Amino acid sequence: MLRARILYMFLLFIFGAMPAMAEDTLKAAVAANFIAPFEELAAQYQRQTGVKVEATFTSSGKLYAQIVNGAPFDLFLSADEDRPRRLADKGLCGAPFVYAKGRVVLFTTRKDLCGAKDWLSIVTRADVKKLAVANPETAPYGAAAKQALEQTNLWETLQPRLVFPQDIAQAFQYAGTGATDAGFCALSSALTKEGAKGCYLPVPQAPAIVQSGCILTTSPHKVQSEKFTAFLNSPEALKIIQRFGYTRD
Repeated sequence: MLRARILYMFLLFIFGAMPAMAEDTLKAAVAANFIAPFEELAAQYQRQTGVKVEATFTSSGKLYAQIVNGAPFDLFLSADEDRPRRLADKGLCGAPFVYAKGRVVLFTTRKDLCGAKDWLSIVTRADVKKLAVANPETAPYGAAAKQALEQTNLWETLQPRLVFPQDIAQAFQYAGTGATDAGFCALSSALTKEGAKGCYLPVPQAPAIVQSGCILTTSPHKVQSEKFTAFLNSPEALKIIQRFGYTRD
């Protein structure tokens, strides 16, 4: 009897815990520029709560399309304000919230370019043959870089040199590996260990990028999603976010 009771309690514990384990995982759709800080934020949150946050990283435009087509995410952290607002208008998510504001920089690993006085003096050099710009149609950071090039009357001039990866993380990868001479990237990428292998210059003509997110109405884990978004506003989360060059003001 004792053995049977122990076995029963063991099976009750195992099978009773399985649904909870499944519930303790959130699925987040996260803009590619936010990879480095998000990975730290998710790890910290899991240490504190035991809740794992699994992320899919790509351009905001691609994530938006996936969500509209029914992708099973719990929350969406976009690199703009527009797409979460559009989802809310469609009734696909709750009220959007701002979680970070980012900046565009020009990044390169070419040492001979690192002493340049500004980004314009790099992109107009004759020996700079390839420049990475994330697809402006789907990547907000790419759209901001395009605005900077249009404002300086270089968008059309530089067309033969421009390479268009699908998201801002790939733009950083192209510039970081030397596949392009330089790339318009998120400041957060330039502040990583990989970014320390090169240098970056501010692009003040590119507008600051207000990044907002929302909890999807189809999320089966709304309470946990709300707790995670509340964590994003905590002082410890803000320290991580600011360390990667983001602001909230």
